[in-house]
Amino acid sequence: MEHDSRTPSSASALSRRAMVGGVALAALTTTGAVAGTARATTGTGLPWNPVPVPAQRPVTEYQVSVAGGGSLWCWDTGGSGEPVVLLHPGSGSGESWPYQQPVLAAAGHRVIGYSRRGAYRSVAGTKAEADTASGDLDTLADRLGLDRFHLSGSAAGGPLAIDYALAHEDRLLSLTVSGSIMGVQDAEYLELTEALQPDPFGDLPVAVKELGPSYRGGDLDGVAAWLAINVRARTADAFAQSLAHTITWAALETLTLPVQLITGDGDLYSPPSVMRLNAQHLRGVQTHVVDEAGHNPHWEQPAAWNRLLITFLKKHGLGKRGRH
Repeated sequence: MEHDSRTPSSASALSRRAMVGGVALAALTTTGAVAGTARATTGTGLPWNPVPVPAQRPVTEYQVSVAGGGSLWCWDTGGSGEPVVLLHPGSGSGESWPYQQPVLAAAGHRVIGYSRRGAYRSVAGTKAEADTASGDLDTLADRLGLDRFHLSGSAAGGPLAIDYALAHEDRLLSLTVSGSIMGVQDAEYLELTEALQPDPFGDLPVAVKELGPSYRGGDLDGVAAWLAINVRARTADAFAQSLAHTITWAALETLTLPVQLITGDGDLYSPPSVMRLNAQHLRGVQTHVVDEAGHNPHWEQPAAWNRLLITFLKKHGLGKRGRH
């Protein structure tokens, strides 16, 4: 059952800016992952007030060399907090996280984002000599001196996050996959996803495919900012990069680390029913649906999404794994 814990008088007084900063937190129902999916609510009945981008924390920027002449543009808030690495959607880049960078840092985390090969400010290099996408991530983690860290992948970043977990599970504290078809290659799953994206789905404007109708109707400036990142995202030398593993339901069942799946209720790629289908193949998984969001809930409903991620990271931090 969906609910909001705020009283009508207090709800009307809260600004969306405060919600992004973590002063107000979205209400969540407490349910099991498979028996029922928790919902992140956004104040049903309240007017839609656009969320301003919060002030960003200072970062150190790097160009991390990877095999085949490639280079990954990376930013890092630094500090001694538990690291969390953010993997961007295919429609975005390392620029995709302005709503997360300062909020996660304020929660005590070292926050790291980067552009994969062929995305904004990164260099693709030579395809024939390139490493896998998860191999690049491991090179980046070594370069930044990461021991164990949290990993969060959104949309096309989801399959990469899963592939990295299959290859280096012992290096991860937790895994979050948001708004993603997860790269599952089982025949029946591919048939399902194809049915969800019939022709001419691929020809639709990118904002229609990836942003929910509530967001597109409620925040025109936010849509424009998202589209500006999208336009800058892909470079002329971009190419499709391989994964190290074939992701199947059987492969998902081998993972033992804490996993969280998030999707928007208006996601055209991974609607809640598909997310729950994949959750059945993960141990101890938590699942969440963000109200009034499409394929990019981290951008469309950042207060709710940030709350989900921060709560999960705290639950599965260093010294806590195995207690839950």
